[in-house]
Amino acid sequence: MSDLTRYGGRCIVAQPALPRDRAMRLRCLALAVLAISLYPVTPRLAAQDTDVSRLVAALLGDTPVASDLQTLADSIGGRPTGSPANLAGVEWALQRFRAAGVTARKEAFTMPGLWLERSAGVTISAAGGTIRFAPRIAALPFSTATPPTGLRAPVVDGGRGTAEDFARLGAAANGAFVLIETEALHDLDGLFREYNEAAQIEPRAFAAGVAGVIYQSSRPDGVLARHNASLNLANRHPMVMMERSAGVRILRLLRTGHAVEATLTIDVQAGGPYESYNVIGEIRGATKPEEIVVIGSHFDSWDLGTGVLDNGANAVMLIDVARQMARLGLRPARTIRFVLWNGEEQHLVGSWKYTVAHAAELDKHVMAGSVDIGTGRITGFFTGGRPEIAAAVDRALAPVRGLGPFTQVDAPIVGTDNYDFMMQGVANIVANQESANYGPNYHAASDTYDKADLRTLRENAAIVGAVVWAFANMEVTWGRQSRAEIERLIASTDLEQQMRSFAVWEPWVAGVRGRAR
Repeated sequence: MSDLTRYGGRCIVAQPALPRDRAMRLRCLALAVLAISLYPVTPRLAAQDTDVSRLVAALLGDTPVASDLQTLADSIGGRPTGSPANLAGVEWALQRFRAAGVTARKEAFTMPGLWLERSAGVTISAAGGTIRFAPRIAALPFSTATPPTGLRAPVVDGGRGTAEDFARLGAAANGAFVLIETEALHDLDGLFREYNEAAQIEPRAFAAGVAGVIYQSSRPDGVLARHNASLNLANRHPMVMMERSAGVRILRLLRTGHAVEATLTIDVQAGGPYESYNVIGEIRGATKPEEIVVIGSHFDSWDLGTGVLDNGANAVMLIDVARQMARLGLRPARTIRFVLWNGEEQHLVGSWKYTVAHAAELDKHVMAGSVDIGTGRITGFFTGGRPEIAAAVDRALAPVRGLGPFTQVDAPIVGTDNYDFMMQGVANIVANQESANYGPNYHAASDTYDKADLRTLRENAAIVGAVVWAFANMEVTWGRQSRAEIERLIASTDLEQQMRSFAVWEPWVAGVRGRAR
């Protein structure tokens, strides 16, 4: 049996070890497709089986997905929402959809506030200035700026940032930069541990009156990363991540009795609400065009790296799925919307605003899917605590079972762009993927094109294409859930805990996000 473990609002399924012989898996897939084609079926179902077989074969073949990803990564680069690179990426994605013969548009929505780092630096001094060095740092998103001349304060040893650590520091934390020691990050387990710990550390630090928070990077070899400050736009403190070896050096100095000071300089571009865009490619349904299947991946990223694993690879994968459907002349029964979301890194704003703008259509949204864990192999889908959706996904995966095995996890999940659809009662699925190299490169300077597993990306495209095609054509036995049904889902699962971890619980309670009735 699979072992289900939940980390910080996401579920990770540990699958049995699989042979990595890709050729064998593709031969298995070919046999599976052949078996389906030989099985006695009605003419209508036979046509659908032929369509999905052609689509899968095309997606596994020679497509522009790799060159698209290289262009997105190397020519456009990291894409924070509100940045010039993000706007350039929006226009590029529109062009790629349209060049593929797919109707495409950008839909404007309002982001609540702008944050972009211009520069960040720190100078460390100890032993009366005889020890002096300048580690590399990155400001955390929504960190405040410092005065142009910098902010100078003592550095104190915050340990792991536990309640006991702050009790030990006592008044020494007041007005100081607190340096937080971290575990080395190796996988998704470590990533979500890091998120959970930060959400607890920061309120303790602010209550202690710190001047700011310095996190030792959990990444090796001087690699830096960004995680949102837990208070997001409400944050009022400077917060940074420091290269790991320098953090270790400072902790050694502090633990051997040295007094250490830091002069921190952060320059940010910050502002109020502004306009951003989701990009939507659409293949209109042939017989039920008013019914809609959404499949999305977020297009925005942070900008230390080039945003490949999080989440450019899956954005270009969706462009490729749409491209191959258009190239083959496939017409689904329902309308398929391929959506590249913006504002995901800043509390899932783009997908939330879509549900607001399309509120009148949500009863006709049959399914909303998301792919958001790099290029690790898809092992199944989270199906939102709705058994009928899990069964539908099982059926949808039949044409690609040679790329399995697949196990559906019938539990709700928070942390990516399915969330607001779920809270609106729309059936939703999220691809569950092997960790691969996602965790260590997440939001990091190392999230670059060379980290992408291009062969697995093609296999994932075939899986996603088969699932989306099935939902666009299958008989539907489910509808949109009411608020009362969503509340029962919350009461019977750990959904409330997840929502609190991602700071989306209060908007639900207040009726700002989610279904009103």
